[in-house]
Amino acid sequence: MGFGSIIAAMVSIATILLASYVCSKGGFYMADGLSNSVVEMQENRNEILKTEIKVTGVSTDREDILVFLQNTGSIKIGDFTYMDVIIAYQNESGTVKTVWIPYQEGEVLSENRWTKLDIAPDLMNPGVFDPGEEMELQVRLDASDPPGNSSINWLLVAAPNGVKTSQYFSDNLSEDDLGI
Repeated sequence: MGFGSIIAAMVSIATILLASYVCSKGGFYMADGLSNSVVEMQENRNEILKTEIKVTGVSTDREDILVFLQNTGSIKIGDFTYMDVIIAYQNESGTVKTVWIPYQEGEVLSENRWTKLDIAPDLMNPGVFDPGEEMELQVRLDASDPPGNSSINWLLVAAPNGVKTSQYFSDNLSEDDLGI
């Protein structure tokens, strides 16, 4: 009878050791995953702190808006598909509209899309918006609902990491251009 209780005790101890090993291994795995997440979060935050963009000018002819953007930070921006442009404007009937404008690559620009026209001077990393460079964006709005001649127009440009800049703009057309 004594030998059976020894085997039962050994099986119980082995089970307890195996369970504690599995639990400790899972705990170490969770701690490692958490520490990697914290490191990645700090790296993203550091990139955000080093990114700075600034609108240096805006001109419009109702349907198309030209935005001049300067990279005043120390991070280069290369993936324009993740950049967002948001425009809030008052149309000709006085209704305030807010439109999200996604990026479009290519020659022919669709309505409610924006594209990169030029980066100057683009000597280092051609096609990438490096620190110190100025980029010209063309934003095309819906031709059937253009901004009216108002100073209530506003645009926001956001970099892929969430850093943003904004500015009010007005229609550059004079009353002579409009036939008034």
